[in-house]
Amino acid sequence: MGALITTATLVLVVLGFGEPLWWLAACALLLLYALYGRPGRRSSTRSSYGSGVPAAPQTRFDTSYRAYRERRDRQARYERRYRRERPVEARRQERQGGGRA
Repeated sequence: MGALITTATLVLVVLGFGEPLWWLAACALLLLYALYGRPGRRSSTRSSYGSGVPAAPQTRFDTSYRAYRERRDRQARYERRYRRERPVEARRQERQGGGRA
């Protein structure tokens, strides 16, 4: 998909030397691709497995809990890395009561 978008954009840019309106079309194509067409992004009209069947809409609870888990895991990774890279400061913070349980 990305190669097709790139080729179409290059064709529109080449056509744009004669008619600048084609450059606007190339920009619009890139914008649409960036918003809706990049792989790895979820959309309510796409299934996560790539089939043509629309995915079931996610509830607010599912997305907020998933975001919470991602934030929690990211914070835990940061804290482990901090303790590993700065053992003296980490021990001092734990003695002072600033460490998390």
